[in-house]
Amino acid sequence: MRVMSQVAMVMNLDKCIGCHTCSVTCKQAWTNRKGTEYVWFNNVETLPGQGYPRRWEDQERWKGGWERTRSGRLRLRAGGRLRRLGQIFANPELPELSDYYQPWTYEYKNLTDAPAGDDMPVAKPVSQVTGEPIGTIEWGPNWDDNLGGAPEHGPRDPLVEKVRDEVGEKIRFEFEQSFMFYLPRICEHCLNPACVSSCPSGAMYKRVEDGIVLVDQDQCRGWRMCVTGCPYKKVYFNHSTGKAEKCTFCFPRVEAGMPTICSETCVGRMRYLGVMLYDADKVAEAAAVEDEQDLYPAQLECLLDPDDPAVVAAARASGITDEWLDAARRSPVYDLIRTYQVALPLHPEYRTMPMVWYVPPLSPVVEAVAAAGRDGEDAGNLFGAIDALRIPVEYLAALLTAGDTYAVEAVLRRMAAMRAYMRHINLGEERDESIATAVGLTGQEMEDMFRLLAIAKYEDRYVVPTAARSDADALADTHPLDDGCPVADSPIAASKERVMLNLGPTRRTV
Repeated sequence: MRVMSQVAMVMNLDKCIGCHTCSVTCKQAWTNRKGTEYVWFNNVETLPGQGYPRRWEDQERWKGGWERTRSGRLRLRAGGRLRRLGQIFANPELPELSDYYQPWTYEYKNLTDAPAGDDMPVAKPVSQVTGEPIGTIEWGPNWDDNLGGAPEHGPRDPLVEKVRDEVGEKIRFEFEQSFMFYLPRICEHCLNPACVSSCPSGAMYKRVEDGIVLVDQDQCRGWRMCVTGCPYKKVYFNHSTGKAEKCTFCFPRVEAGMPTICSETCVGRMRYLGVMLYDADKVAEAAAVEDEQDLYPAQLECLLDPDDPAVVAAARASGITDEWLDAARRSPVYDLIRTYQVALPLHPEYRTMPMVWYVPPLSPVVEAVAAAGRDGEDAGNLFGAIDALRIPVEYLAALLTAGDTYAVEAVLRRMAAMRAYMRHINLGEERDESIATAVGLTGQEMEDMFRLLAIAKYEDRYVVPTAARSDADALADTHPLDDGCPVADSPIAASKERVMLNLGPTRRTV
């Protein structure tokens, strides 16, 4: 067992109101400069929809993530080293600017400097990249927001195409009428990141202390293989600096014990941050399971119980401090992922082991029940609707569990049971333990889950320890300041090479 720590995030999609506050604050903090005009480290998509960049989930086109070979090993979907070397100067799987959008501004000087006259001055749109006028604006980072243009753009959603093969053409009308939700997306900071293994220059790395994936700007040579390798398309190319950039998980704030800026400013309070412990020795095996629908339970097996004495001992042996262990015990992310099992990973079939998870929305089911004139808070009605409304369930399964509808139904049933159970309490009625028992929970667990999902305070939603710092004098005595690697006493450290996580055959080492 090799215990490592990861600062992870969970988002409750039922509480996202699609206000884009997280996107705007992230943009102002990190990508409000030349070369990143088209870059949104955080964006909010309306689903069903094509997303940003367009059709980013179509891995047959973009070749992102990993694939399992017939021998049971993992290789990058974009190909091995020789294939990628042959494409290093002309990558055919690289998204173009038109796949994102042409960033634009307006000629405001036409409004402020126009001479007096009978005609109204017009601020024409111009490209922020080329400075040339744009005749017609045809796409943007949230062009299909709130199902805007759904009859034209909705059927192009790769998940709609996949689900339509299973439930028929009627999804074309169903989702327009009653099925819509928001999906905020950031970098997944995966346990098995394909972008790191795709980088020819070794510029991308996953931090040992908190699991955040970053880009070494001095090491980056702008090959852009990482853009192809990331299946979530959350690595971007700065055309001004010639370097790759990505979501940093606001690591300066995290190191100070503060939440990310998108979490801090979230209006719906739908984000949760916390520490997760995982067994790094199991990641390669879990990512290489044969059946894609087994990837979610396999990743759950990698996540460790911070109250287990054996895990605590192994974590201390790995250098994880007691402060981080205490944060792992109080982690809201662990409760949502492991204890209550109501959070699911985004597209586990990419085999990257993502660490930004989502609580699927129950609102499409509740709205459908209410629209039918039935009680949308009754457990029986909701359970029946979950079984009957195959389109939302199939779509969510394609999004979160590689098509495993059973896992999605289990989560939705727990969420529905929580609504019904808490309504009994709020109306002054006796607690109906049978509702909790029906979904494998106790009444107390149901109330604890309600407090976490509905009314949790700031300190309950964000449990982020500060970066571990030892006494500087003691550090200087025990580890003299030379040009060697200070993080480990190992042959790798002695050779002064970059320290990699060594996840077996799934990782490239340099």
